Amino acid sequence: MNVHTTAIAGCFRIEPKTHTDVRGYFFESYHQQQFERLTGVTTRFVQDNESFSTKGVLRGLHFQKGEHAQAKLVRVVVGAVLDVVVDCRPQSVTFGQVVTAQLSSDNKAQLFIPRGCAHGFVTLSDTATFLYKCDNFYMPKAAGGIAYNDPALGIDWLLPKTELILSEKDKAWPSFAAVFPH
Repeated sequence: MNVHTTAIAGCFRIEPKTHTDVRGYFFESYHQQQFERLTGVTTRFVQDNESFSTKGVLRGLHFQKGEHAQAKLVRVVVGAVLDVVVDCRPQSVTFGQVVTAQLSSDNKAQLFIPRGCAHGFVTLSDTATFLYKCDNFYMPKAAGGIAYNDPALGIDWLLPKTELILSEKDKAWPSFAAVFPH
């Protein structure tokens, strides 16, 4: 696997080595020893999640608070998304930074998102199946979020606002500064 740093400390873009022949392809989507050696991150994933979305569905920007914070390893197995990470760690040198990456079944790229970051994605293809590994269990009482359209974050979701489909909960999240005054 090839690991690339991003503009957020501890957030990595990971590209697997894909073996292709007349039968199709094969790749290791996760190899703990290689992951730890190449990123310097030691983690233990305890929960896998999967979501299915249609074009324009925007999920986010979500995070888990305090002891329930989650690191995630995310990828797309069908379709394409724009994945977005926001550093919400006040002590981080990259606090408030945003990273975007197009993840797809074609490029097979993944993002590792460290604890303390908000995460979201929008589906760019007709449909997308999105998988993510978490290093901590989901705890509803610790769930939080920030506004996907906060002008201070300046996120370009690559689709017209009229095409975005959000839950009522995701439409109501407060601004980054309201949640993380600095």
